[in-house]
Amino acid sequence: MGTGMGKNLALKTKPGTLLVYDVNKAAVERFVDTFPQAKAVSDPGEMAEKAGTVVTMLPEATHVEQAHKALWDALDESSLLVDSSTIAAEEARRLATKVMDAKKGTAFDAPVSGGAVGADAGTLTFMVGGPSAEAVEKIKPTLSLMGRNVVYCGQNGTGQVAKLCNNMLLAISMAGVSEAMLLGARLGMDPLLLGSIINNSTGRCWSSDTNNPHPGVVPTAPASRDYQGGFSTHLMAKDLRLAMKSAEDSATNPVLGTMAAKMFNDLAKTDEYGKLDFSSVYKWMTKQHS
Repeated sequence: MGTGMGKNLALKTKPGTLLVYDVNKAAVERFVDTFPQAKAVSDPGEMAEKAGTVVTMLPEATHVEQAHKALWDALDESSLLVDSSTIAAEEARRLATKVMDAKKGTAFDAPVSGGAVGADAGTLTFMVGGPSAEAVEKIKPTLSLMGRNVVYCGQNGTGQVAKLCNNMLLAISMAGVSEAMLLGARLGMDPLLLGSIINNSTGRCWSSDTNNPHPGVVPTAPASRDYQGGFSTHLMAKDLRLAMKSAEDSATNPVLGTMAAKMFNDLAKTDEYGKLDFSSVYKWMTKQHS
């Protein structure tokens, strides 16, 4: 995700505008070699000193907090911190409050939807939580270079609420499309024809028309390249765990979400499916029903 987002920033800004840092120095070298418009910095402090806006995309809340600590001394009241990671809403609120109470800038949670394809194409949707709609206007020009929709959801943490609800629904829909495609194939239906019919009927959704889990239905989908790339089963399981925790905290009983969470959590633990795109649930289903 970060590579695609960075690509659009590099190509749509003046050379030297985009500063990049990662603990994986090889990844930074590859990125700068591919996009020489970008400039690598030696440490996060240098980035905070030179950049007015810092965008992070990290696996867990602990990593976001570590990034803030590394940036901390060089931040000031004018700094804009945009975190596009998917973390718990309460963690997003806690981290943002810490930054703003210390007058170390304005913090936003801005998770994304659109996947690796959207990141590469610059068509992401940003779901933004922040202190005000006016504050979001300050980061909108930057986010608009990476996405086509920037939606203010409310106070800090609400961007994460929107993301977790969306991804819970996404997991459910992927499981449903997988079952439908498998049933059709087992009943002798041409999968490509079935996929086309679904995508022109009421069953149409992103899991069917963009990331269809049956190989060949959508040539650009991960399923058509042996489920490589895309959004990993491991990350989907993480997001579902966060959604289930939020459901528990709010006394909500998401029956289908709970079933999807168990399914993807079990798959994420396996060597075969954990690193594959989450649409590989279809591949798993074919083996369960063989």
